[in-house]
Amino acid sequence: MVGVTMSGNHLKVAIVTGSGRGIGYAIGRELAADGMAVALIDIDGEMAARAAAELGREGWTALGLSADVSQVEQVQEVVEQVMARWARIDILVNNAGICPMTPVEAITPEEWDLVLGINLKGAFLFSQAVIPFMLQRRSGKIVNIASSAGQMGGLAVGLHYSASKAGILGLTKGLARMLAPHIQVNAVSPGTTESDMTSGWDQDALDGIISKIPANRLGRPADIAAAVRFLSSVEADFITGQTLNVNGGLLMV
Repeated sequence: MVGVTMSGNHLKVAIVTGSGRGIGYAIGRELAADGMAVALIDIDGEMAARAAAELGREGWTALGLSADVSQVEQVQEVVEQVMARWARIDILVNNAGICPMTPVEAITPEEWDLVLGINLKGAFLFSQAVIPFMLQRRSGKIVNIASSAGQMGGLAVGLHYSASKAGILGLTKGLARMLAPHIQVNAVSPGTTESDMTSGWDQDALDGIISKIPANRLGRPADIAAAVRFLSSVEADFITGQTLNVNGGLLMV
């Protein structure tokens, strides 16, 4: 464990997947700054450990762990480690995801399974693993990171990514109905956001996307993190099964 030791009896605990860097790290940092103990989960364990150490240097409580979110045994092991350390799980943020740009005619069954396995199955597996502990406390919040690509089709992403994020929206609504009234389940749906995922995109393509956004800029990780913090808070106790769009006006529903 890296960071400040605090009593597990009084401290809320959050798990954030895909949080070694980028949007996931911004979410973890926001929740840590809000007073939570945060477990940063990433397939790159060294990156997760460095991210947790960085939060620890700022005086916050963090734990960095490695897991492939598509592998049930690894998911269960991570949840067991978090419970062993803090004896509770209050918040789960399913952020882990990949976004290949493969044209539809070139997507192989293996690549389809890889994207759906990480982006959608991973969110299901982590939710399934934490739900019993949340139900024991009759309290908990799950926030799934979706995408405007799952609502309107991707502007520059692969079909499998769009399909996986549409699945996240269905997962969110299904869990919200099944777990109410004790657990609130919502989604944050970013538009195109500055991240490692988009850093290699062609600038002309990015400019074309920006031209379609009324706010005239891409999203920032901090924009997404702020929305997650709200949905993780007591102020959102009467909100469940909803999708909070954070896209600068690109999609208005």
